[in-house]
Amino acid sequence: MFDSTLLILLALAALGFISHNTTVAISILVLIIIRLTPLSHLFPWIEKQGLSVGIIILTIGVMAPIASGNLPPSTLYGAFLNWKSLVAIAVGIIVSWLGGRGVTLMSSQPTLVAGLLAGTILGVALFRGVPVGPLIAAGLVSLIIGKQ
Repeated sequence: MFDSTLLILLALAALGFISHNTTVAISILVLIIIRLTPLSHLFPWIEKQGLSVGIIILTIGVMAPIASGNLPPSTLYGAFLNWKSLVAIAVGIIVSWLGGRGVTLMSSQPTLVAGLLAGTILGVALFRGVPVGPLIAAGLVSLIIGKQ
């Protein structure tokens, strides 16, 4: 029997590899493996908790330099004294806020996820972008369409 969902996933994985977006490609391949094995019963949990788990892992990665001591407290304190660092702090606040709106939007309107993923892959493939923006993109979409 023809599985169109599997074909779409394979096409997205291929686009991920072609665009050098290995994060997306590997993620999709993991989902394909889950789909084709008895692990498919995990999909409800992944759909419910996957984004939270991913954000936790991302936060661990971002905080690792502080925890390891590679980013000393003096550097953190100095960030509040330099105008460029203050701009970075402000942008970080805005991006975090947009990401929060994005999570809400993606949860309430999952049909937008495909468009966000396609836009991310096209941005990487055609404009040498970096695949870090689906949550922020969703936050921007929420501002444009007026959803929270």
